[in-house]
Amino acid sequence: MRYFAELAYKGTQYAGWQNQPKAITIQQVIEHALTTILRTDIAVTGCGRTDAGVHASQFFLHFDFDGQFPKALVKRINKFLPKDIVFRRIFLVADTAHTRFDARLRSYVYYLDLEPSPFTTETAWHYYNAPQLDIDTMNEVAKLLLRHKDFTTFCKTRSDAKTMICEVSRAEWLFDDTHQRLTFHISANRFLRGMVRLIVGACVYAGEGRISVASIEQALNEQTALEKSYSVPAHGLYLCEVKYGEEGNVKCKM
Repeated sequence: MRYFAELAYKGTQYAGWQNQPKAITIQQVIEHALTTILRTDIAVTGCGRTDAGVHASQFFLHFDFDGQFPKALVKRINKFLPKDIVFRRIFLVADTAHTRFDARLRSYVYYLDLEPSPFTTETAWHYYNAPQLDIDTMNEVAKLLLRHKDFTTFCKTRSDAKTMICEVSRAEWLFDDTHQRLTFHISANRFLRGMVRLIVGACVYAGEGRISVASIEQALNEQTALEKSYSVPAHGLYLCEVKYGEEGNVKCKM
């Protein structure tokens, strides 16, 4: 039988989601926990592949298991896991359900602090020139994303993606006065390798006048790399929402 699990994690101590040789990943830690508790080899498939240092406030995985779950399974898993990975729930789904391929919308948020804080050094990026950034210009760049579908411009080299087409449905910068923070919100049906961090970097460069909005638009139109590109640090980025189905919900098998 196939099960979905909803979880959250802080990615600071991990080399990303996906299993890698000679590196500790979130997938590896979770598979070890499930294999130990369920007493059989468990392989999990995630809804995406976050990079090293990237966090997730909502993430889904699926795995197959035909035995009987022990009581209070979620609580037992959370006791076994390190404190920076937390399971929210586990539920039965259709045998063909897939956390990655069935997801219809993914949303990310990037936190850019205007002031340094000892409490957010691993969970938000403090950029020394952030107070001087022009948020209106940054939002001009964000609006360009809604008018394009080919994002070759914002894909890291050596990507194994078969297509660069993404449908972006939201892209905007907001100012959080309480926390003195700029937040970038972006939603799309799919994302390319390193795409969000490169987009944020382009917005920052435009916001401080290093590149023009026109040059970014030209690169998008011509599907070429920016003359000046920048991938912002990973620790400010969060996968914050994954939606399934027409109403955005995962369908549980009753």
